[in-house]
Amino acid sequence: MSFIDSAPADAPLVKDTTTAGFRDDVIAESMKQPVLVDFWAPWCGPCKQLTPVIEKAVKAAGGKVKLVKMNIDDHPQIAGQLGIQSIPAVIAFQRGQPVDGFMGAQPEREITGFIERLVGPIGPGPVVEMMAEAKTLAEAGDAAGAAELYAAVLTQDAANLDALGAMAKLHVDIGDVEGAERFLAMAPADKSDHPALAGARAALELAKQAESLGDLAELEAKVATNPADHQARFDLALALAARGDGDRASDELVEIIKRDRTWNDDGARKQLLQFFDAWGPMNPMTTAGRRKLSAVLFR
Repeated sequence: MSFIDSAPADAPLVKDTTTAGFRDDVIAESMKQPVLVDFWAPWCGPCKQLTPVIEKAVKAAGGKVKLVKMNIDDHPQIAGQLGIQSIPAVIAFQRGQPVDGFMGAQPEREITGFIERLVGPIGPGPVVEMMAEAKTLAEAGDAAGAAELYAAVLTQDAANLDALGAMAKLHVDIGDVEGAERFLAMAPADKSDHPALAGARAALELAKQAESLGDLAELEAKVATNPADHQARFDLALALAARGDGDRASDELVEIIKRDRTWNDDGARKQLLQFFDAWGPMNPMTTAGRRKLSAVLFR
């Protein structure tokens, strides 16, 4: 089972263009909504400062405006026609014509104000609203509804790490390991420590571990027969976590820590921390588990 069978549609809010592509990417596209053209060059330090700020502001506008980037070293003709003599330079096009612009790296509030002069108040933006609604649906158990909204976010912003992580986690929850791996693979390698991605990856690892475990009743029987069987208790905790019973899973690992903190090279505590990563810092199971762990470690 999979929520979606392919990657999100390619409808980026930010893209690069060329002299040949300028008419389609800027002139034609600006008939639908304003398009900002960022003229830059690889050697330009202020250009590198501007890039993350303007990209963030454009994405926050949620589709009301698009950003097109043009490397003037490779494509000098358009910049020359517009009389651009210093970079970074940003020119706003609307209805096929340049209507406004600025030069130099600017703080985020100035760029947001520039965009709002073109399109009006941005507010939280549809992407932010969709992310919030998707989170609410996921917490209410409507995984399909949440996935539909996360997919819509990724259609607008294919590099949204929170949405990628959330989609991966949803696929873990329905047992679709391959689907989860596909969404995690869509994230840049240098962003692997992003909280949403790290949490989804931890949940995926737990799911893989749980696949090799025995029947839950058998594990419970082993622990009941021999409470000192730490491996059986450890496996029981993994099985419980895989079934969504995080509170009992935490209890079993804390019990191992109480009985033998050094077992398996402090493995019970390390596994509990992995649970916290998988559940997320604000999850009630994480909060309760941290209290239980602190009570044992600092008593």
